[in-house]
Amino acid sequence: MVVKVESKRKNVRVMIVDDHEIVRRGIAEIVDRADGLEVVAEAGSVTDAIRRAELVVPDVILIDLQLPDGTGIDIMRRLGESKPRIRPVVLTSFDDDSALSEALEAGARAYVLKTVRGAEITDVIKAVADGRVLLDERTVTRRRADHGDPTADLTPSERKVLNLIGDGLSNREIGEKLGVAEKTVKNHITSLLAKMGLQRRTQVAAWVAGQRAAAWRTQSPPSS
Repeated sequence: MVVKVESKRKNVRVMIVDDHEIVRRGIAEIVDRADGLEVVAEAGSVTDAIRRAELVVPDVILIDLQLPDGTGIDIMRRLGESKPRIRPVVLTSFDDDSALSEALEAGARAYVLKTVRGAEITDVIKAVADGRVLLDERTVTRRRADHGDPTADLTPSERKVLNLIGDGLSNREIGEKLGVAEKTVKNHITSLLAKMGLQRRTQVAAWVAGQRAAAWRTQSPPSS
């Protein structure tokens, strides 16, 4: 008589990296409750994450981007060299094209916002553990194309005017700052509006403000 022994699939070993302990523990609880997943380590900094990941060698590592002593990008690059079998998933508050691009270039298998539901986090972990990449370089290329740099064709003088508009200066104040006539400033603004595809000065100010706020490496993550 032949007895069939069903092989039990091993749990996916997960590590969580986030400098906010409450957030980290909340994610760990969600992951531990899911069938087929187990949390094997946690860390709140780049240094601890690298040390612990090299010790426990998880299957999947959830990584926040902003950490006290560096970024999640640093972790992925280091582990990509020392433990290439670990599959990184970025779990962050930053919906930012440059952050997404850097993460994928560093080896991230998925890029997930913290607004995601708990069940979706566990689905992503399982998919990545099975070898799937949930965002590829073609996706990044398309996003870059959709968000091309509208200032690419501006002259140096037009760029100076652009930044001063972002500082809130009037045409007269910009002229005084640059040592040119107010009419010259108006000509620069007319030209840069056409090149950027904008219609009003206020749109320029709003665009500059948005760009200054988008530097994810120095920006505080949105409060949940």
